[in-house]
Amino acid sequence: MTRQTNGGAHDRAMTSRNGAITWRANAMMAFDSRWRRFARRRPRPSVTAIRFVQKLRRFRSQFLLTGIYIIVCEMPAQKVETGHQDTIHDVVMDYYGKRLATGSADNTVKIIGVSNSASQHLATLTGHQGPVWQVAWAHPKFGSLLASCSYDGRVILWKEGNQNEWIQAHIFDDHKSSVNSIAWAPHELGLCLACGSSDGNISVFTARADGGWDTSRIDQAHPVGVTSVSWAPSTAPGALVGSGLLDPVQKLCSGGCDNTVKVWKLGNGVWKLDCFPALQMHVDWVRDVAWAPNLGLPKSTIASASQDGKVIIWTVAKDGDQWDGKVLHDFNSPVYKVSWSLTGNIIAVADGNNNVTLWKEVVDGEWQQVTTVEP
Repeated sequence: MTRQTNGGAHDRAMTSRNGAITWRANAMMAFDSRWRRFARRRPRPSVTAIRFVQKLRRFRSQFLLTGIYIIVCEMPAQKVETGHQDTIHDVVMDYYGKRLATGSADNTVKIIGVSNSASQHLATLTGHQGPVWQVAWAHPKFGSLLASCSYDGRVILWKEGNQNEWIQAHIFDDHKSSVNSIAWAPHELGLCLACGSSDGNISVFTARADGGWDTSRIDQAHPVGVTSVSWAPSTAPGALVGSGLLDPVQKLCSGGCDNTVKVWKLGNGVWKLDCFPALQMHVDWVRDVAWAPNLGLPKSTIASASQDGKVIIWTVAKDGDQWDGKVLHDFNSPVYKVSWSLTGNIIAVADGNNNVTLWKEVVDGEWQQVTTVEP
């Protein structure tokens, strides 16, 4: 069985083989471990995914280990038995921090209710014919919707009708091989899902008012495989202090097995490359990309993590300028995941040495490690 790395939206939780998860509430990030199609290049299990929680009044962090644990700081760990029969590849908390969705090599998605003291199995979603690599909650303004992607090449959109009763609202089967990464666009852009696949293509599905879906594609975005996709913020750099506040931005970035990061922009219904040339500083597969929130700041920032052990911070001041890349750090082991805080000033990094570190930009564009997160 083979697959490629993925990215995604929102936070994640930790995973393992026995179908259990441990978590504690009140911190800010989430980490998960998952098997990839690059397993031959990964000598041992390690922390491979992290996500800052997007919308919680209290900070919440999950530390994903190779076992089956989600750990959050400052409270006793709580073990969550998911009921999965095989490796859990992804765990995502919903907008309100009340439910977890998990995707597993047993081909199922499970919904679990969580609180500070207990957990409850709510639903098991069946329909995929291969391991589920990633799950992603849509913004609640669109209802209770969840997307999942799989080795079977399909993306399934699940919709909750009555409480804890889920149906397959739509199946996207445009891709010809494993779908490795899914990401919901900022809700200001509507209900819009980007998907990256091992077939080298990126597809973008946008909901219509009549309940149907429009499809746009980026063919051969990364010919040897797309590993990750991430949406740009919906407001342009500097928009909060300029005149562009009402002009939504429709951009996304992608990483692939061609060692590059690419930026794409939608114009007149067509996705076009928005960086010339592609961003090339890595010398091995790009495992993950994450576009930082800008909160109206006068620059765009993307972080990329690579098999070559480096995290690179890419910045550009305005459209048309050249992106500038700066190595945040050489971790001397593959880097599997990067995730930005809500304010975009702290980045979490998960590397192949089973370390999770937090970094903050200081003076003159330099980055300083502020802490190491202990799983």
